[in-house]
Amino acid sequence: MTDTPNTEPPSVLDELPGDLMMWILIVSELIVFGAGLAAFMSVRITDPVGFAESQDHLNRAAAGANTAILVTSGFLAAYAMRLREAAKRGMARIMLVAAAVLGLAFLWIKAIEYRADAAAGLTLETNSFFTFYYLLTGFHAAHVVAGIIILLLVAWRDAPRNIEVGAAFWHMVDLVWVLLFPVIYLLR
Repeated sequence: MTDTPNTEPPSVLDELPGDLMMWILIVSELIVFGAGLAAFMSVRITDPVGFAESQDHLNRAAAGANTAILVTSGFLAAYAMRLREAAKRGMARIMLVAAAVLGLAFLWIKAIEYRADAAAGLTLETNSFFTFYYLLTGFHAAHVVAGIIILLLVAWRDAPRNIEVGAAFWHMVDLVWVLLFPVIYLLR
């Protein structure tokens, strides 16, 4: 039996950076967040005044700072990949740890925001807006925690493929926040 070379053109899946299973996870998470945002927008239609009044209690400055933090963190994760490809392993690790530290800063600001909301009596049970607010931003915060762990593991086991996979997950975390921020905090 002779082996014939594979002459098929590469598929789209062959061109994905990272690992197929990570992309399945990312797409499934985006679907979950998308469903949550769709539900938020659907319920918002039934009570636009109540949602706008509730939204006025949120700390837009903190959320804006968190947006800048996550976007910067995503840049550092992407830059780590370039550094690793350029054989600058130590700098790549520093960028991954810096990205994780910015993730911690995001969580710290979010915790301050949650504490202020709770002190003002704004809880999961206040109204539909705050139910969605806590569920969506809390679920996102859980992904930030997972992303921080992934970034630190990847900094430790810094093979280029690992960095690619870790950065892909972290970019999903960034993307979700870039969608949550305007929908929850800004959109009227």
